[in-house]
Amino acid sequence: MKSPENVLVLTAPSELTANDASSLRDKAKTRFTENYTDINLDCSHLGFIDSSGLGALISLQKLAAQRSGTLRLLKPQSAVIQILELTRLHRIFEIVPG
Repeated sequence: MKSPENVLVLTAPSELTANDASSLRDKAKTRFTENYTDINLDCSHLGFIDSSGLGALISLQKLAAQRSGTLRLLKPQSAVIQILELTRLHRIFEIVPG
């Protein structure tokens, strides 16, 4: 893992749907300044994610990848892990269990 000063830490809402996805993306883009390479997304309270939410996660991964970084999903709940596995996105994101 990279040093903490290179990691932007964000917290996912309890539901990541079309209503919240653009807000999360916008927040990340605004706060992802030149000194960051990685994004850690605290998913401990995230209980539901839809296709728009998955799209937002892919956008965050692309944002980090532009700087040779990665998106880490921290402490995702089992329902979220199930969706990631069904869509095979668990192969793209680094998942850090709780």
